[in-house]
Amino acid sequence: MFYMKTSLLLLALASVLSAADPRPAPELVIKSATGQEQLLSKFRGKVVAVEFLLTTCPHCQKASQNMQKLYKELGPQGFQPVGIAINDMANMLIVDYAKQFNLTYPIGHSHRDAAMQFLAHPVMMSMLMPQLVVIDRKGIIRHQYPGGDKFFENEEKNLREVLLPLLKAGAGPAPAAPTSATPKKSTATPPAAKSAK
Repeated sequence: MFYMKTSLLLLALASVLSAADPRPAPELVIKSATGQEQLLSKFRGKVVAVEFLLTTCPHCQKASQNMQKLYKELGPQGFQPVGIAINDMANMLIVDYAKQFNLTYPIGHSHRDAAMQFLAHPVMMSMLMPQLVVIDRKGIIRHQYPGGDKFFENEEKNLREVLLPLLKAGAGPAPAAPTSATPKKSTATPPAAKSAK
């Protein structure tokens, strides 16, 4: 039994480490409060920061406000934030969430399972919030930060440093969306942030 648990832990760790590599962003359906659906690939050609959040999570609220500030500053250069709430009854909460924090970028919702699949997050690991993914203009995930990561200790500065080189890179026309993409994983999450459980 010990060997089986150790093997499972090693498999999860390998999955976590492999997610750090750049990989194509899988397609994701984002639902509005009214149920309208929009595909993440709609934003291809821009540098996209996707925040998977819980509307009640203070860390998520801070992340959303930082993204709004950078959106005002870097939006004209092609920066596009997207918020995706995954908590229960998110469809009823996202409108007030956007109003409360004066968010002018798209805020939608999705199922937790779809978020975990997108993030390639191991099912047996707690998912700490927020989860932030940065996608380049060609639809490639370049950075992924789990809740509790040191990245969030100075998030605005760190996000700006991640975004600026991607915004400067190839502002040409967007390539066609991939027909399929298989994610590999998500990074391990220290216990400092709020869990999605």
